[in-house]
Amino acid sequence: MNLQQVDFTKTLNDDQVYESIMTNYSDLSKDWIFHQWNWMNNVYTPFNDHYKYLIIISLVEKTLQFYDQMNILYSYDEYYSKNYLQIEKFSISELCEKLDLPKETVRRKVLELEQEGVISRNKKKIIIDRKAFNFVKPEQQIKFSSKYIYLVSQALFKDGRYSKKLDQQTIQNVIKKKFSICWRWFYRMQIPLIIGYHKFMQDLTTFHIWGTVCMNQVLNVQKHLETDEDNPPLNHFTTSDILLKNLGSDTGISAMSISDMTNIPRATIIRKCKYLIKEDLIKMNKKKQYVLTTMNFKKILPYQTEIFKFKAKFIRKVLNLLVIS
Repeated sequence: MNLQQVDFTKTLNDDQVYESIMTNYSDLSKDWIFHQWNWMNNVYTPFNDHYKYLIIISLVEKTLQFYDQMNILYSYDEYYSKNYLQIEKFSISELCEKLDLPKETVRRKVLELEQEGVISRNKKKIIIDRKAFNFVKPEQQIKFSSKYIYLVSQALFKDGRYSKKLDQQTIQNVIKKKFSICWRWFYRMQIPLIIGYHKFMQDLTTFHIWGTVCMNQVLNVQKHLETDEDNPPLNHFTTSDILLKNLGSDTGISAMSISDMTNIPRATIIRKCKYLIKEDLIKMNKKKQYVLTTMNFKKILPYQTEIFKFKAKFIRKVLNLLVIS
């Protein structure tokens, strides 16, 4: 058997990917915001409850970690051929620590999942029954993630930091072929990222709603963010400044539209938006539609910096995997 030699001069580090994301933010922001918004919808949809699905994927990530440690690799089709997943050494305390949630909240959500037949416990073992709930296969999410990774790879290739010229389908194929390891990396990005937003806004539904307002506004100001081919892209700070000048704020988004897009009840949206207005994270325009405020950048910047670091680590791992694939 011929052992493959890895040329480490062609691999990336986290800082290189992070810098590229920050420098090319105007070219990447729309796809990233839509990527995350779609992910949050997938988290909410199965149970109309973000935290229940967060508990499920945290348990799944533990199983994916075991596969990785045992050098077991499943493709997308192989992984989803199983209707049941067994997780060893289940612990409420471990879940609380991982998700940074109160023990009472995690215990209550786990009990509800048991009552719904989604999970069953046998001492310290736990079984997840995919047949018992409308779980979301990440078919579309893989496409969104592949597209974003492709855009970052283009920026890195243009800067001479990444030697392999890729296309979106190649990235998608490798993620599906080596799904169990790639999706473990994906969860290791998303779980702490979502926890960070929970800490910031005290509630994931509130963040989901704020993110929908943000996505709407980014789409409205996209013409201002797009750059000519002859001009360099705008960095994170310049792009955020454009957004926070409220360009496009004449076209906000209503509570009914947010409800239609997320399936979150309209009454919940109105109640959560009152909190967001009080915290000066959104406001209402003359049309009674929700838009961002200038306080967003100052308040959310520390969280965005951490998010970009998690994101850079995930993308770096996938791009380096593509180098040796």
